[in-house]
Amino acid sequence: MRFPGFEGEWEVKKLGDIANKVNSGKTPLGGEAIYIKEGILFIRSQNVNNDKLELENSTFIPESVNSQMKNSIVKSNDILLNITGASLGRSCVVPNDFKIGNVNQHVCIIRLTQQYSPRFIQPIFSSSKGQNIFNNLQTGSGREGLNFENIKGIRLSIPNLKEQQQIASFLSLIDERIVTQNKILLHYQSLIQKLRNDIFKQKLSFKDDFGNKFPEWEICKLSDISNRITQKNSENNQNVLTISAQLGLISQLDFFNKSVSSKNVLGYYFLITNDFAYNKSYSNGYPMGAIKRLKRYEKGVVSTLYICFRFHESVSIDFMEQYFESGIQNLEIEKIAQEGARNHGLLNVGISDFFDIKINIPSIEEQKQIASFLSKIESKIQTEKAILEQLETQKKYLLQQMFV
Repeated sequence: MRFPGFEGEWEVKKLGDIANKVNSGKTPLGGEAIYIKEGILFIRSQNVNNDKLELENSTFIPESVNSQMKNSIVKSNDILLNITGASLGRSCVVPNDFKIGNVNQHVCIIRLTQQYSPRFIQPIFSSSKGQNIFNNLQTGSGREGLNFENIKGIRLSIPNLKEQQQIASFLSLIDERIVTQNKILLHYQSLIQKLRNDIFKQKLSFKDDFGNKFPEWEICKLSDISNRITQKNSENNQNVLTISAQLGLISQLDFFNKSVSSKNVLGYYFLITNDFAYNKSYSNGYPMGAIKRLKRYEKGVVSTLYICFRFHESVSIDFMEQYFESGIQNLEIEKIAQEGARNHGLLNVGISDFFDIKINIPSIEEQKQIASFLSKIESKIQTEKAILEQLETQKKYLLQQMFV
């Protein structure tokens, strides 16, 4: 794939022949004890992420320490490449307005000569071609490390500087669109969570079609509005489900690309569409575990480690799904979870205690109105997610076509 107006073969160059610097830093003498709240930015592998330099939760070192590590001072337009551990192969270009910083031993600085664009080279690193190169170059018993000589020996096909800049500019436009789309998505995600919080704490009220207030909300136990599911998998259904914080109840085959359950799943709980399951494992965003509704499949089975339940017909399942996504039930679960008692990452929550948690619930008419209101925003979130995924797919496709 070429832009119009450019001809001729791309030249094959070793990275070491087009770079003035390929090296990393080190952990300062004294380790984390010398870190300070303000000073010289000290870049670690976690700061190199998503093709950019992420400075949240940054660490700083004194100027006196930085002056002892002059060989690993970072400048604008350097390429940073993670060379060890699970993040190996992640890279970014240091922004134009970057002032000064340093790196530890897990991050490699690649500083190109003036005839080569870092914003052309770095996308090669992020492409499937680049990731395959890094996978093949890993050294060490754990195969989790790149050394400088191997990095310098990487061979890349490179056009003239003008075409490099044209390609880099085009890819930057896509990156900017992705950044913008991420902000749009984050806005709606923050909005729905704020609205959920306000609604379920009754800071935001609804009225009926005639402008009248709905009846007062009533407090009940979960057991008053639902039944526990203990039906076993007598039909030997093989759709084994797991709970994902982002995707909800999803097939292990879809989520892990394999089944991680035992071969015999006859003893698993059998669920149907609109049943709920509680996973007592805490995860990011779900400190008291996640409660998810089965929506993707008509049937499925889950491990008996999950607490499963089905709501009575007098309750809106759409409302209850939004209720649980708000996280308001965490206050109740926290009361019954035995502090410090965790088993393989599972909260120690008793079944009877779980069904005794208090639920503050409005009339069925208000439940439906709340669910409808929040579902519209959730639908918008799904639309924005689809746009983001499409942009990321387009970028991946372009990288594959440009850097074959």
